[in-house]
Amino acid sequence: MIRTKINSGGLDVDFIRDQFPILKKQINGHPLVYLDNASTCQKPQAVIDAITKCYCEYYANAHRGVHTLSQCATTAFEHVREQVRDFLHARSTDEVIFTRGTTEAINLVATSWGKSYLHEGDEVLISALEHHSNLVPWQQICRVTGARLKVLPIEPSGVLQIDSLEHLLSNRTRVLALSHVSNVLGTINPLAAIIQKVRIYDQMQQGKKEKTIVLIDGAQAVPHISINVQELDADFYAFSGHKLYGPSGIGVLYGRNDILRKMLPWQYGGGMVADVSFEQSTFVVPPRCFEAGTANIAGVIGLGAAITWLQNLGIGVIAEHEQILLKYVTDQLSQFSCIRILGQVPLKAAVVAFIIKDIPARNIGLALDKQGIAVQVGRHCAQPLMNFFGLQETVRVSFAVYNTLEEIDVFISALHEIINQH
Repeated sequence: MIRTKINSGGLDVDFIRDQFPILKKQINGHPLVYLDNASTCQKPQAVIDAITKCYCEYYANAHRGVHTLSQCATTAFEHVREQVRDFLHARSTDEVIFTRGTTEAINLVATSWGKSYLHEGDEVLISALEHHSNLVPWQQICRVTGARLKVLPIEPSGVLQIDSLEHLLSNRTRVLALSHVSNVLGTINPLAAIIQKVRIYDQMQQGKKEKTIVLIDGAQAVPHISINVQELDADFYAFSGHKLYGPSGIGVLYGRNDILRKMLPWQYGGGMVADVSFEQSTFVVPPRCFEAGTANIAGVIGLGAAITWLQNLGIGVIAEHEQILLKYVTDQLSQFSCIRILGQVPLKAAVVAFIIKDIPARNIGLALDKQGIAVQVGRHCAQPLMNFFGLQETVRVSFAVYNTLEEIDVFISALHEIINQH
C-alpha cells in the first residue's frame, strides 16, 4: 500500500510526485507545472514498470497459444478485466470490453447497436455539454438511420436544464447519451436522478416496447469519482486509460450483458470468430466478439496497474485534495477583474475554463509554456458548448493528484505577468 500523511486533502503530495518521473523535467528552464490533466494524466512509475515487465518477462499474444508465454499473457490480460469489473462494480467480466479509448467505445455502441435498433423517426438525446466523441457518432448514425438528434440544454452556469427532460423525452426516445463530467466546465451531472427520470418516463408510456438505452461518457469522471454502474442503472459506460494515470491507446466499454448479446460485432477478424468458412462466419459471445484482432496487451496491463495505484491511494482522498486545489485556483482567478470563469457550479471536478479580456487564449498558453506551465487552449472538442458561451476558445486548467497549491501560485504569478505586459 502507498503510505500517506496529512499534507493536502490527506495526501503526502511530495511522496506522490516522486512517483512521476516526468515531473522532474524542466521546460524552457523552468520546473514543469503540468495543469492539462483533463487532456491526459502523467504516468506513475508503477504503471511504467508494469508495462516494461510485460514486454520483458511475459509478452505474447493473449488467447492465441498453448505455450507458456501466451498462457501468462492471457492470465494477466483477463486479470485486468476482472479488475475493471470490480472498479466499475459491474456484474460480470462478460460486460467489460477493451477498446482503444472512450471514443472507440462510444463509436462501437453507436455503430453496432445504432445500426440494428435505430430507425427513422427514433430519437437520440444528448446534452449541450458533450465532447465531440459523444456527439459526432450519434449525429452520424442519425443521418444513416433517419433518427433525430435532440439536445438537452444547459443553464449559463453550466448545469443541465433537468426540467427540460419532460419536454424532450417521447415514445420515440431510444438513446440517452450523456457525459458524467464536462471536460470543459467540470460540471458533475446528476446522472442517477436523470436516469431515474428516464426509467420512470419509459414505464409510464403506453405502447413503448423498448426502454431507452443509457450511455455514459465517463472519461472525465473515473479519475475523480467512484463509479458504480449498477447503482447508476447505466446500460453502457465508457472511459479511457490515459485519463486515470494509465497508458494511451487503451479504454473500456462496460455494457449490460443482455444488451451486448443482442448486438452484432462492428469489426471483424481474428479472435472474435467461432467458425469460419468461405460462405459464412459465426462469432464468439461478448465481450470477445467486440475485440477483433490482437489486443493492446501491454496497454491492458498498464491499465490494471493504474487502477491498482489509484485504488491504493483512494479516490475519495484524491477528490478531496483536488477540491482544495479547485477552490484555491478559483478564488485566485476571481481576483482578476479581466478574467471570466466559465461554469461556476457547486458540484464540479477540478477543471476551470476561463478567458482574459482582450488576450487570445492561444497567446496565454504560449506565454505560460515559456515559464514551464502546461495548460490547454482552444475549443476542447466541444464546439457547440463554446458557441453557447459565444467564445472561440478558452484557457483550461485541470488538476490531478500530483498538483500542488505552490504550482497554482506559480501559475497565478505568471498570469499577473502576462496581464501586466499586455
